[in-house]
Amino acid sequence: MANPVLTFGEIKPHLISSLMSKFNLELRIVDHNNSIPGSFWGESEAGLVDNKLYVRLDTPVHSLLHEGCHYICMDESRRSGLDTDAGGDYDEENAVCYLQIILADHINAMGKQRMFEDMDSWGYTFRLGSAEQWFNLDADDAKQWLLNYSLLDQASNPTYELRS
Repeated sequence: MANPVLTFGEIKPHLISSLMSKFNLELRIVDHNNSIPGSFWGESEAGLVDNKLYVRLDTPVHSLLHEGCHYICMDESRRSGLDTDAGGDYDEENAVCYLQIILADHINAMGKQRMFEDMDSWGYTFRLGSAEQWFNLDADDAKQWLLNYSLLDQASNPTYELRS
């Protein structure tokens, strides 16, 4: 990995807890010696079980926002049985990536630019070569998806609603 990514331990926990609580997500901090419940990718990656978002101090902020955005973007039937695998289709995955970039601006230590860098550093792949280029030049469909489900308003602000 070219650049280290921002981790949960480098930011104030209340910033994430406060943001996620607006979406009825409960942040759970796991001891460093324990595995993360509900982590699809394992190791330090965030996990989801029901409405609980599990992180450790070494969990990348992009990972916890990505998993949180999966919770926001999935429909109620998937949320009700959520355990580890968020599922979803291609369009939803793009919407999740778009929303995590939007929400990054609601975390002082993160912001969009750092999210772009961390996504690229971690290995997210976009056809235009970078998260920033995708977001700025090729993500209209993802934004429209979020608008269609009333997860963003017309000014690209989060509505703090869950997909119904």
